Amino acid sequence: MNFKASLSLFGALVGTSCLAASAADQAPAIAAFDRAYTGVTDYTCILRVHEAKGTQSQDRVYQYSFMNPHYVKTLILDGDGKGSGGVWIGGDQVSGHLGGILSGFHLKVDLHDPRAVSLRGVTIPDGLLPRIIDDYGTIPGKLTQTDGGKLGGIETDRLELSVAEPASNHGISDQIVYLSKDTHWPIRQIMYSGTQIVLDESVDDLKTNVGLTKSDFPF
Repeated sequence: MNFKASLSLFGALVGTSCLAASAADQAPAIAAFDRAYTGVTDYTCILRVHEAKGTQSQDRVYQYSFMNPHYVKTLILDGDGKGSGGVWIGGDQVSGHLGGILSGFHLKVDLHDPRAVSLRGVTIPDGLLPRIIDDYGTIPGKLTQTDGGKLGGIETDRLELSVAEPASNHGISDQIVYLSKDTHWPIRQIMYSGTQIVLDESVDDLKTNVGLTKSDFPF
């Protein structure tokens, strides 16, 4: 079984030289996202993700659904593990299934089980978009905000975090996220380990407050 949504590597929260409050002061885009997220009860989106680990690589397209406070459902629409999916409703387990004729058979496994994570070990809750932005305010390092130009015709803000201790951040030395100046939500993230791009992911078709219910997250 090979399932899991991706979106970003979850940075370790270690003793800090870059507090969330000061990060928000340095990067108004973080505060803007926090304001935009206020009042959001759920969202859906499509994630297009490329990951690399050494000489290995993985490309996937995910359908991703989230409902507060901790309901997440993923489905691999294309790429490695196509048709597989997983549901997380908090706690330390994931309910997952394979694609094809086995899609009706669900199995509960540990959140960090190799079958339930991406190539670089990203778990389902690690992929939450608010957690991506939170990482930029909590992982120790130098955080800068600049104009990101246009991505796909969308004007963006660009946050770059030069990580103080890559060894405590899954080997990630530099990470960049682009946020829409209109919606303030992330639309692309790129992560480096040295000079190698180890994660490149984009967010498409984002919809908020679509009316998801607990029945949309069968566990």
